[in-house]
Amino acid sequence: MEIHMQLIGVLLIILALIHTIFPKYFNWKEELKSVSLINRQMMIVHTFFIALAIFLMGLLCLTYPTELIETKLGKIVSLGFGIFWGMRLFIQLFGYSSKLWKGKMVETIVHISFIFLWTYLSVVFFCTFLH
Repeated sequence: MEIHMQLIGVLLIILALIHTIFPKYFNWKEELKSVSLINRQMMIVHTFFIALAIFLMGLLCLTYPTELIETKLGKIVSLGFGIFWGMRLFIQLFGYSSKLWKGKMVETIVHISFIFLWTYLSVVFFCTFLH
């Protein structure tokens, strides 16, 4: 199970770093012109803090896998992470319109890849809690 925690750590750190390209990739400079200043800044600030939280979650998994697996506190933290990623999986499946990815090869691959990733994260964290 430790290898899964460490792998998750690496994957989450990569995911956090990918957030740095969101503004350019999603053309936020143009796309967010029509929203108020507060909405534009909340989008940027919240994206930063989501990325930071994911990075720190990954760092914890990478550097303290044994503690997450074997201690009572670690199991509770893993349960929280399992709930977080389980809810993210639910949103991936039911929160996004299929218009965003259906009939688009790259977007479909990304959509399906995230379903697998969120499932993997959820299962590992829930199994850690239950073990």
